[in-house]
Amino acid sequence: MTDYSSIFAADGTVLRHPDRPQPRYSLPRAIKNFRLLMKDKEDTSLVFKIYESLPSKSFMPRVEALTLSERGGHLRATEPSLPEILDDHASLRKTPKGSLAHAYCDFMESEGLTAAGLVAEADKLGRPKYDDLMQWYMSRSRDTHDLFHVLTGYGRDALGEQCVLLFTHGQSPSQGHLLIGYAGAANIKAMTRGSKAPVMGAVRQAKSTGKGAPKLIEQPIRELLKLPIDDVRSALNIPEPTVYRECHRVWREEGIDPMDLLASESTPKELASA
Repeated sequence: MTDYSSIFAADGTVLRHPDRPQPRYSLPRAIKNFRLLMKDKEDTSLVFKIYESLPSKSFMPRVEALTLSERGGHLRATEPSLPEILDDHASLRKTPKGSLAHAYCDFMESEGLTAAGLVAEADKLGRPKYDDLMQWYMSRSRDTHDLFHVLTGYGRDALGEQCVLLFTHGQSPSQGHLLIGYAGAANIKAMTRGSKAPVMGAVRQAKSTGKGAPKLIEQPIRELLKLPIDDVRSALNIPEPTVYRECHRVWREEGIDPMDLLASESTPKELASA
C-alpha cells in the first residue's frame, strides 16, 4: 500500500496528512445510512457517512495525479479557494453577457445559494480538516457542484440532483455516487408509478456525459467563467440533457410537477408520506 503521508508537493504540502483517519469499506453501513437518508433527506451528514463507507480505490491516485502535476500546482497557486471567486458576483457580472459567469450568477441568485453557504453546511458536520493536498482536492470537488448544475442543465429538482450525482460519478467514480444516484432514481420511479417518463435513461445519460467530459476539477475555473457558456459546454463535451428534459415534458403531460414530485396529485399517497 502506498504511503501517501510520505509524498509531498514542491511547496512542502503533504499529500495525505498522517493524522487523517483511513476510511473503512462497509456496504452494509452505507445501505443503512441510505435508508435513513430516504427517511430524512435533509440530514446531509448521512450523505457523508455513505461516502465514507464506500471509499474508492482510485480516489487517492486521482488526488496524487492532479495535485502533484504542473497543472495542479498552477491551480493551487491561482485558485487556492473557489468560494471567494464564485461568490464575487460583482466581478463575475463584469464578464460579457452569455458567459458561464452570468449563467452561474443567475442560477445561484435564483436559488438563493452561495458557495460559502455550501462550505458552511459542510462545516456544520464537524469533520476535522487537515493541511494536506487531499483537503484542497476535496474542497474543490465540493465547490464545483453548483457549476455542474449550470453546465449540464440539470436543475435542483429530485431527478436533476440524481443526474448531477451520476454525472459526478462519470467524472470521479465512486460507489457512493452510484448508490445514491441510482437508488434515488429508483425511488423517483416508485413515487411516479405508472409514469412513462424515462427516469433511468436520464441518469444513465448523465453518467455517460460525465464520463465523456474532461474533469471540471482539473480546469481553470476563473478562466472558464469568462467564456460564453455554450463554448465551455462544447469544449467540455457536455451535450443537452435531452432525456432529463423528456422526463419533465412527460410528467407535465401526466399532471405531475417535476419540481415537486411529492406534492403531485399523481404521486401515490403512501409514498408521498414516507
